[in-house]
Formats: sequence, C-alpha cells, structure tokens
Amino acid sequence: MRCPYCGSSDTFVLETRQAGNGVRRRRQCRDCGKRFTTYEQVMQQVYVVKSDGRREPFSREKLLQGIRIACAKRPISSAAIEGIVDQVQEYVFSRGRAEMPSKTIGNMVLTHLKDVDSVAYIRFATVYLELPDLEAVQAEIDRIRQLA
Repeated sequence: MRCPYCGSSDTFVLETRQAGNGVRRRRQCRDCGKRFTTYEQVMQQVYVVKSDGRREPFSREKLLQGIRIACAKRPISSAAIEGIVDQVQEYVFSRGRAEMPSKTIGNMVLTHLKDVDSVAYIRFATVYLELPDLEAVQAEIDRIRQLA
C-alpha cells in the first residue's frame, strides 16, 4: 500500500475493523508519519440492466456523479451523498445476483433523496423519470408535497 501523501510503500497497519461487507484499515506511513484509512472489499461483478435491455457493470462512480449533479449547490454534505451511495451499493451487492434492474437502483436513490432534499429529488427525478415538460415536473412536485 502506497502512502497517498508521499508515495512511499513503507506503511503499516495501526488498526483493522469490519466495515459493512469489507475491512477498514487505519495505516501510517513510516517515512512521512501521516495516517490514512483504506477500505478493502471483495467485489463481485454486478451488471445493471437498463430499460432498453442493455447491460453494463455497476459503477459506484457513475452513481455518485449522478447524485452529486442532482445535489449541486444544495446544502447537502458529501457525507450524506456518500451515505446514499454506500446504502445503494450495499443493497446491490448484498443480493448475490449477477444483475440488477436500473429501475431498482433509481427508485432507491429517489427514496433517499426525498428524505434528504426535495430540490435534489426533483432534479434527479427529472432525468431518471424522464419528465418531458414542466407540467410533468409540476405533477411530480405536487405528488411529493402530498406525501410530505
């Protein structure tokens, strides 16, 4: 393991803990003395089945980017965004299936965003639900207002 600060490969483990379905290790660099955390997980390949039948590998980064775009310029912490991605990713991989419908993943994101920020929810829903015009967006806003 290389130190992210100085690039040295002379690091050692201070502490190891279970973290979800993986291992969290607290490490320290012998050269610069700085500490950092690593997360280790066994990753199986899960394919996301799109609505048009295409399949592509699940990408944490793609999911994270989509949620970040929906949450841009909103008072939502990075930790909250990471938490949503962690929960979705854990669900996807805990099922033990080789494939997961994109609709399932999108609905999970919408559920979490609805609890975090209604504007981020609408932004994500506009793209995910393919809301074609302002009337459809207004109908979705009215729908979530009734649920609140």
